[in-house]
Amino acid sequence: MRYFIFTDDMRVALGFSLALFISLVLIPSIIDIARAKSLVDAPNSRTSHVTTTPTLGGIAIFIGSVIAFLMSVNVTAIPSFQYIIASLLVIFFIGFKDDIIGISPYKKLLGQVFAALIVIEFGGIILTNLHGLFYIYPITYNFGLILSLITIIGVTNCFNLMDGIDGLSASLSILACAAFGTWFYLTGHFEWAILCAGIIGATMAFLYFNLFSRNNKIFMGDTGSLFLGFIISVIAIKFNESSVSVTGLYAVQAAPAVSVGFLIVPIFDTLRVFVTRMVKNKPPFSPDRTHIHHYLLDLGFSHGKATLILTVTSLLFIITSLVLKDLTVFWLMVVLTSAASVLSFIPIYMATTKTRERKKPSESQVDPGH
Repeated sequence: MRYFIFTDDMRVALGFSLALFISLVLIPSIIDIARAKSLVDAPNSRTSHVTTTPTLGGIAIFIGSVIAFLMSVNVTAIPSFQYIIASLLVIFFIGFKDDIIGISPYKKLLGQVFAALIVIEFGGIILTNLHGLFYIYPITYNFGLILSLITIIGVTNCFNLMDGIDGLSASLSILACAAFGTWFYLTGHFEWAILCAGIIGATMAFLYFNLFSRNNKIFMGDTGSLFLGFIISVIAIKFNESSVSVTGLYAVQAAPAVSVGFLIVPIFDTLRVFVTRMVKNKPPFSPDRTHIHHYLLDLGFSHGKATLILTVTSLLFIITSLVLKDLTVFWLMVVLTSAASVLSFIPIYMATTKTRERKKPSESQVDPGH
């Protein structure tokens, strides 16, 4: 069977279907291995689950996606493809080691920097244009390298930190890839549309077991969240670079801001948490329960409902970004961050108020003499 008999539409469908099928087949076996080797996540004071659950679901997401890429994508059409795969292997082993025996934050960060430099320096996945932000369009190579490195490391860790409740990181990844992938498809960047389709297929398979399976529930672990964050950051950079030359109906004037809109939930929540921790003189990566999904849980929402609320919120931001895509980058950023600030404040205020009310002594406990 030769590659060229497939149409572009068929290859997109093939990428999605292969990734979905491979991950669906792999996950039950991974669960059996995880249980047999005690590769499970036990509940503690910071976690949101209450039962011991197998990890390593990210292995299936990684393998399903990569095999689908290799079998569906015309690698000659993406000169950077081999370097993307090489960097993903680095990210995979960082996450895998962290899930199995743990890894220090500094070594994890160093590995991420190494993987990012592979795609930037060798793969050419680098930001070269700010699309008019602060009236800047083309930027120098060195500035682009630094900005691309910050983007990749930042987005990778945003998705890693959002993996705190069932289905959240996976759902946000599916939405982001659907948004980017649809644009790539409509503008003729079919190889990148196939990449997005493969990620969606593999992640949907994981989501089924993570959210809906009673006997075979599994977490993606760092193996999955780091992989998803990293590949989505690469896709976001490609979107920004490709949009420079696209004209007509699908032109995106404010591409950097639109990218932020596609990823607003993990990006804004991570920045908010980091700033809050630093204001309290805590290290930005110090663990706590101050992510937006923790506040939703404190309000009494289940994992599924909290994930649904944040997924729908992300979808609304994606739609808003596309509707306002012809604004300047600066003003679209203002709109998105203002809306995110207001929407974040509501559950935080409600949860904080609820916690304070619980801590107040009841009238029967108050000494009437005082």
